[in-house]
Amino acid sequence: MRRRDLLKTAPSIAAAASLTMPALAQGKKPLRFIPQANLTALDPIWTTAVITYNHAYMVYDLLYGYDGAGNIAPQMAEGHTVSADGLTWTFTLRPGLKFHDGEPVLAKDCAQSIRRWGSRDSFGQVLMKYVNEIVTIDDRKFEIRLKKPCPQLLFGLGARQSFIMPERHAMRPGTEQVTESIGSGPFRFLKDEWVSGARAAYAKFDGYVPRQEAPAHFAGGKVAHFDRVEWTVQPDPATAAAALQKGEADWVEQPLIDLVPMLNKSPGCYTKVVDPGGWLMFMVLNHLNPPLDNPKVRQAILTAMDQQSFIESVVGDQKDLAIVPTGLFAPNFPMASKVGLEKLASPRNVELAKKMVAESGYKGEPVMIMSPSDQPALATMSEVARDLFQRIGLKVDYQSMDWGSVVTRRANQNPLDQGGWGSFITVMSPLTSANPGSMLVLRGNGRKGWFGWPTDPKLEDMREAWFDAPTLETQQTIAAEIQLHYFDTVNFLPLGRMRQPMAFRSDIVDVVSASFPVFWGMRRA
Repeated sequence: MRRRDLLKTAPSIAAAASLTMPALAQGKKPLRFIPQANLTALDPIWTTAVITYNHAYMVYDLLYGYDGAGNIAPQMAEGHTVSADGLTWTFTLRPGLKFHDGEPVLAKDCAQSIRRWGSRDSFGQVLMKYVNEIVTIDDRKFEIRLKKPCPQLLFGLGARQSFIMPERHAMRPGTEQVTESIGSGPFRFLKDEWVSGARAAYAKFDGYVPRQEAPAHFAGGKVAHFDRVEWTVQPDPATAAAALQKGEADWVEQPLIDLVPMLNKSPGCYTKVVDPGGWLMFMVLNHLNPPLDNPKVRQAILTAMDQQSFIESVVGDQKDLAIVPTGLFAPNFPMASKVGLEKLASPRNVELAKKMVAESGYKGEPVMIMSPSDQPALATMSEVARDLFQRIGLKVDYQSMDWGSVVTRRANQNPLDQGGWGSFITVMSPLTSANPGSMLVLRGNGRKGWFGWPTDPKLEDMREAWFDAPTLETQQTIAAEIQLHYFDTVNFLPLGRMRQPMAFRSDIVDVVSASFPVFWGMRRA
């Protein structure tokens, strides 16, 4: 269903079909959550799918946590010391940490988890170039011994999903999925109740000992106030909204933007922008297949692309939810820059873009757009992209599929006739787009990189220089240079930022602001 068609049905949403939910748990009423997509993979190191991160923050814990105010605070770690030369970092775990299977969390689990994360994560891959070795000292202590000082080490451990797993799981290569989900976080995953495409369930982990601090983003005390959390997959936004109105659901992660005003007026409901920094909406471009392997074609698209039209296609009249123009880095972080933004904010020139495509050597190859049918905002933007590409003279192969299929197919590096692809639209949290190191799409290491696989040695050199930069001022200078370099290479398309509200029942209070939905801190009034 198209977004504007759905808007016409809004007055009758309260009469939509009832959402089928699993039976209530015995005892306290569970928290009933409708996620933004189906959970298809459990391993947050193997995949970067946002829905898997939602799952992982419930099940796993981190050594450190970003607190939402620019600080990285100890989480599983009791603390750390650094040698005078900055090359040896000694970490000590909090006492009493346990995995969900009852085994203690040991330093060896942490060491191997960091190694696995560092082999896969775009930020971690650079950090591991600094690492000489990771050595276990005893059950609660381990050392990261560096080749040279690494100013960004704690950011990697506290803001880049470096989840701690049992050593036996972390021994698996990062390219192979861990199919068990055993962490030491505040909730246990109930795998026997998981039905992909339908539901997932979690139980409070009684062995979890939260820090004695207020929750702050991914830091502080992660106190679980619900004995049970139930996820129910509901791709139809009208049915999800109706379930919230009827009290059959407590929380809808991504209500359709058109329905937000109606939900705010509905008795017993409210919406809230949990992360005000704005999620980056962006289109991934496959640099392995024509025509998007041609930099002249990518430059042509940028010449005609209008961030405002992409974002307004989703937010409509709710312009307070839009942030345009936007560069690469999240506006609420120090690396944000306005350099080069005139290339996005100046009047768009479709005729010039058509001429650039014609002069590029374009041979009529189709741009295959994967449009996620169960992600309304991304599907709407995909339609805008299709129209843009066609207006500048590109042939489009538009394929609608569920998000799980997009996640599966995007890993294929083959040509189109062998299951490959051309482009897809997705989102990135403000924290992930905070800087050149964390921004997973901002890579130039070819087939070893994130999806799209651009080859850009200069970008890789600039990223490493940013990692080495000893001061904030130097880091900001390099970040601005990277943004200018982007406008020459157009490795992907930043479509604008959007403040995505979540929707809740009125008795759900104390929701913790974070880049992903977190299930601690919140309670039922």
